[in-house]
Amino acid sequence: MNVKKAIVLIVDDASDNLIQMNSMLEEQYEVRLANSGRAALDIMQHVPRPHLVVLDADLPIVDGYSVCQQLKSSPDTAEIPVIFLQRTLDEQRAFEHGAADVVAKPVLAEVLRARVDTHLQLRHSRELLKQQRNLLEHVVEEVTLELSQMLDAMIWALASLAETREYETANHLRRVQHYVSALARQLQSHKRFEEELSEANIKALFKAAPLHDIGKVSIPDAILLKPDRLTDAEFDVMKMHTVYGRDAIANVENALGYTNAFLRYAREIAYSHQEKFDGSGYPQGLAGDAIPMSARLMAVADVYDALISRRVYKPAFTHETAMEMIRQGSGEHFDPDVVDAMLTVEEEFMAIANRYSDAAG
Repeated sequence: MNVKKAIVLIVDDASDNLIQMNSMLEEQYEVRLANSGRAALDIMQHVPRPHLVVLDADLPIVDGYSVCQQLKSSPDTAEIPVIFLQRTLDEQRAFEHGAADVVAKPVLAEVLRARVDTHLQLRHSRELLKQQRNLLEHVVEEVTLELSQMLDAMIWALASLAETREYETANHLRRVQHYVSALARQLQSHKRFEEELSEANIKALFKAAPLHDIGKVSIPDAILLKPDRLTDAEFDVMKMHTVYGRDAIANVENALGYTNAFLRYAREIAYSHQEKFDGSGYPQGLAGDAIPMSARLMAVADVYDALISRRVYKPAFTHETAMEMIRQGSGEHFDPDVVDAMLTVEEEFMAIANRYSDAAG
């Protein structure tokens, strides 16, 4: 906005006052005149609107205070500064009704010009700051999106290191991501889960889910890829993948010097997704709510996907069989509320399984 070409509306019911103030300002500004509150409000509806209003407080019928309130109540005119003209100074009342400043009547030319110039400069500065803020927000959004995409790529790269060494596929990672998200959204209004399952935390869970088996990178191929039943000693080694996964995420947290929801969920899921609700799982033998919420969701998602997937050592079970097996494990292997949530979103689970089937690549 060029201040020298700014539009100033002067509102006064006395013609001689309008002529006088017009002569004070017309050299610097484009001046518009109104002799009533209604006329002023009508002018303010037309574009281009005035950049500033000089308004007599004591207008008849619709006084200046009412005019100012109406201007401030509309998003189109709320930011336009209003300078009140008062014969009897009452600055408190003027500011309470939204005035930017007050000038005493009779008006002195030097005072009016100084106040108008000041407030037009202030408005110009605010508009520049707003533009700079919007530009900065846009840049931050672009950088945040780029960092988010890089993070997603790194998560998939790390998670795939473990999955491709075993019998899993990349689609297994996608499926468990979406299963966990579906369970979380179903449980969002449940009293046991609502405090933690905010939209932001659900997004963090979605990102963290693929890292559940990252610790398997440290398991020897002879054990990880063995098609036969593991010996007790081999199983003890296999169980260490939860510890290795936890330590990998914890090392990242220590290196950064802080944690966040994504890292916390990734660590919890990696370490505790093999725990069972009755305390018979590993590595800690946790039970009930002592098992992190994120791990309880992953337990259901991971087992369901394992059941419906074909492996060299087992056929794929049907969806119905998998659902029944998980239902039977409610309260023993699985959190009953998470199982109930799964049964409620059963069709969504089927849709996810079909959308990201191994055959679909």
